[in-house]
Amino acid sequence: MNEILKAQFFVDDLSDDQKAKITDINNYIEKGLNDKSHSIAIIEGGAGTGKSVVLMELVRQYMTDKRYKTALVVNHPELYKAYRDIGEAIPNMNVKSILRPTALINDAQKNHKKYDVIFVDEAHLLYSKSEPYAHYRGQNQLTDLMSMAKVVVAVYDFDQVFQSKMYWDKELLFKTIGKDPYKVFDMDFQYRMVASDEQVAWMDDLSAEKPLKAFPNNSDFEFKVFDKAGDLFETIKKRNKEFGMSRVVATSGFPRIDGRHNVEMDTFSLPWDEWDPQRTPWAKREGSITQVGTIYTLQGFDLNYVGMIIGPSFGYDKKTDTMTIIPEKYSHKEIFKKRKDIQFSQDEYKTFIANVLNVLMKRGKYGLYLTAYDPALRQRLMELDEDRK
Repeated sequence: MNEILKAQFFVDDLSDDQKAKITDINNYIEKGLNDKSHSIAIIEGGAGTGKSVVLMELVRQYMTDKRYKTALVVNHPELYKAYRDIGEAIPNMNVKSILRPTALINDAQKNHKKYDVIFVDEAHLLYSKSEPYAHYRGQNQLTDLMSMAKVVVAVYDFDQVFQSKMYWDKELLFKTIGKDPYKVFDMDFQYRMVASDEQVAWMDDLSAEKPLKAFPNNSDFEFKVFDKAGDLFETIKKRNKEFGMSRVVATSGFPRIDGRHNVEMDTFSLPWDEWDPQRTPWAKREGSITQVGTIYTLQGFDLNYVGMIIGPSFGYDKKTDTMTIIPEKYSHKEIFKKRKDIQFSQDEYKTFIANVLNVLMKRGKYGLYLTAYDPALRQRLMELDEDRK
């Protein structure tokens, strides 16, 4: 198993909280396996709360036990590659049971397959509508998965929803579950970042367009605002040489320049990340230091240090002293696709964009370096950073 992946998804010394959650979920699964109805265990928590660690402990228990027919699904292509890699290194694990949800659903429906337990990581990425171009013709992937399993164990983070086709909120989730039994297991403790609760709250407040304030100085988490993206990149390269797993990331909205759709700002110019069929995920490839990461390659992965470039779709309002979200400057139009069953407001589209920023900022365990494309926003963030020194 790739040692970097092992360190992220498996922990030798689980915390007491994690052990207690695993015991509680195990008890719920055992009860569900003996009931006549289909049931779902919902593991809910924010970024960095150890959801995947708990899930993988459960996966290792059930998916290596020949008594159960099981599967693990994830709709994120990079995480799918990671789980396949992990699965090959776990004794008695059937790697063929690790699938994208559409592949499992189509195969199970065609061949009339039923499961005891289906595990779903990043369940907020399940399609909640038909997507024929992606070969999914059902109406809701969670409904389909629940219909073919005695128990579904699904990981949800509603603050990581950023596309209409994968839209989930609690109302839709419970409407989908209907009258089937369910239980929510809250993960409310932070494991990824060494940042304090107040520092994590600062990131949340920034994304939520709340009045700006200086980043708290109350942990070993490293934070700095840069005037130039080029200087930020140089620092990230140093951290990558020292500690590894350090990358530049950015939000959408950068204009095409001379035919190039790169992230370009002052002395900085690098291409966006690219999906690659090789089995090593983008976040774990050393060559990705020369590309800019996005939500599509980094969601669900840990880094050591993150260099965050806040793109052109974020500005600054001096009157309210807040960062603002400008949807019309967000160039990745996938998030704005219309749905027949749900009408989204402008504020909801802004929330999608804010969620992308929030998730990317929280990828780094030990530090966050920040800059902004908008000059006024960048200047205000730098002023606040100077004030705290």
